[in-house]
Amino acid sequence: MTELLLKYVQTVQEKIQSEKTYQTQCPYCSMQCKMAVVEQKSATKTSYKTIPVDNPTSEGRLCVKGLNAHQHVMHRDRIKQPLLKSDGKFIPVSWEYALQVMKDKFQEIQMEYGNDAVSVYGGGSLTNEESYLLGKFARVALQTKYIDYNGRFCMSAAATAANQAFGIDRGITNRLSEIEQTDCIILVGTNIADCQPTIMPYFERAKENGTKIIVIDPRETATAKLADLHLQLKPGTDAALANGLLKLLLEVKAIDETFIANRTNGFGELVDHLSSITIDDVVEKTGVAYEDLQRAANLFGNEERGMIFTARGVEQQTDGYMAVRNFLNILMITGKIGKIGCGYGAITGQANGQGGREHGQKADQLPGYRSIENQEHREYIANVWGVKEEELPRKGVSAYEMMEKIHEGEIKAMFIMGSNPIVSNPNATYVKDALEKLSFLVSVDMFMSESGKHADLILPTTSYLEDEGTMTNLEGRVMHRPASKEKPGQTKHDWEILCEVAKVLGKEEHFSYSTVEDVFNELRVASRGGIADYYGMTYQRLMEGDGLFWPCPSVDHPGTETLFEKEFHHEDKRSRIIPVTNEADFRKERVSEKFPLYLTTGRVMSHYLSGVQTRKSAALAARDVESHVQIHPETASEYGIDENVLVCVESQRGRIIVRSQYSKNIRKDTVFIPFHWGDSQNVNDLISNELDPTCRMPGFKVAAVTVSAVDQFYTEASV
Repeated sequence: MTELLLKYVQTVQEKIQSEKTYQTQCPYCSMQCKMAVVEQKSATKTSYKTIPVDNPTSEGRLCVKGLNAHQHVMHRDRIKQPLLKSDGKFIPVSWEYALQVMKDKFQEIQMEYGNDAVSVYGGGSLTNEESYLLGKFARVALQTKYIDYNGRFCMSAAATAANQAFGIDRGITNRLSEIEQTDCIILVGTNIADCQPTIMPYFERAKENGTKIIVIDPRETATAKLADLHLQLKPGTDAALANGLLKLLLEVKAIDETFIANRTNGFGELVDHLSSITIDDVVEKTGVAYEDLQRAANLFGNEERGMIFTARGVEQQTDGYMAVRNFLNILMITGKIGKIGCGYGAITGQANGQGGREHGQKADQLPGYRSIENQEHREYIANVWGVKEEELPRKGVSAYEMMEKIHEGEIKAMFIMGSNPIVSNPNATYVKDALEKLSFLVSVDMFMSESGKHADLILPTTSYLEDEGTMTNLEGRVMHRPASKEKPGQTKHDWEILCEVAKVLGKEEHFSYSTVEDVFNELRVASRGGIADYYGMTYQRLMEGDGLFWPCPSVDHPGTETLFEKEFHHEDKRSRIIPVTNEADFRKERVSEKFPLYLTTGRVMSHYLSGVQTRKSAALAARDVESHVQIHPETASEYGIDENVLVCVESQRGRIIVRSQYSKNIRKDTVFIPFHWGDSQNVNDLISNELDPTCRMPGFKVAAVTVSAVDQFYTEASV
């Protein structure tokens, strides 16, 4: 009996000793779901399982991406040591040698062409600390004005619209939990069922409580199936549709005159503008029936509480900023903001899309959502950083415009951290050509991406299981992400890489951090007094609680859960209403005889952004092994396209080959292609280089294309 007991105890001890648990957060979407990854080792193998962890945002839920995120971390293709391109091939080199190469190349280029000849391109999945440090690295270590990031393609339209309308941009102006307390919700261009699945129960419970849901989308997505009313508009006509709703709300007097009088500016100009617009014109432009517009206006206007959510469908347009502004006009004239169950939500796409745009990655920003062109802001940050104000560069250009600067010869080198611009930019072939033109390209990544293949030097970085830091989710809730897994091989954290590069460039005194918490503490000071004020947050507060909402100006402040309860953040404390034209933006492509179909793009549930990480997860790659074109069966028949065959999709800029997928849930004049694949399936090869004039967002959601069966296309091409 004693021998059996000893064996049992030994077995239990061996199991305990062979099992490790890593507390962390999902590295993918902006919900930032908490999780624990359990590593179990036996004599023959190591296995992993992911367990959801309860928290106020995702309430202990995980989607298929989160459950399988660990698979890419363990993938055999992970880059674990610096790689230098020599004679067209990558060879391993030491960190010491890699750093020396960077020093020599950057200094050589800047000495010949000036500081701005070196550029920095960041990502929306970096931690707050690394986003902050990347901006400081560009402006202090490299002293270049050219820095921007891939969040430009995600949140710029909504962020600019909220800043201009309200004076502040935080993804959601109140808490997710208030979704269940509202009476009517408008979802514009957002397919949360596939893009942020763990948020869906909030909307499902709201519907059970009697909340009416209106979805505005050219496709009948899984999200649209939840709707009481689906407005299936033509791609790119969102601004006109909002004008129709505004006009109908005025006609039935479903407005809050007290709120308008006391808390807004510009209402009179809006009324004058709408008097020149006819509902018939809106119906013709959008393809949405008058009865449906009227029903939508009545549903939203007659309820006491309402919320509007936007996402990439409305924002990724060359008039995305103005389209979002028009939906914010709806909120303001109905007074549905700044109180419980009322508000605006921009459904952030990337993991740290919110925090990533607050602390200096954008071309025109300094930490705390300060402006790089504001003298007072410049002086404050220069003082924090210990540099002279006049040494700080001025604003640069947007992410895509940096590619134009390469073609123009102004930018000669680029340092990319956490991004894959060949797949994420519009006019992708042009972007690939730009990267090939560079004299020197550095890519900091976990894997060999489509962009990394063109690099001269690749630096190996750590994953979400290894890299501790803070992230800001779609609510504006800042959370601590623990990470205790040992770094594999010679990988380094992004913040460590930036510090080491800065050191060899002679800027060590400005980058002498020992821990990531040191970086965060400087970020707190740099953000103090800014719009995005993190000063009152400490690692201890974040680790002990459920996160804190910004602004949080002091260590005894509870954080600001609901914005605009008493005032907006403009100097006069009022929000801004503006007229928005009903005409289609001239930058948008029109369908034609040669290109008769609208193309719109988006996500599928199993993949994330350019797919570099999710395509390395076997369970996720197996769900969607290749791209596809979603096409209505009647349209497919008209173009001679069978189901599940290879199809050539062509625009003015190029062509790609994808597989056909029939769907009656899409407009007959529209096709849809996801954007997670590169090379011959890179849908951004088809997208125009035109940008929104205000926020510099590309028009990913509208392009004019034609489709043909692959054998038909090549037969015609050879004739």
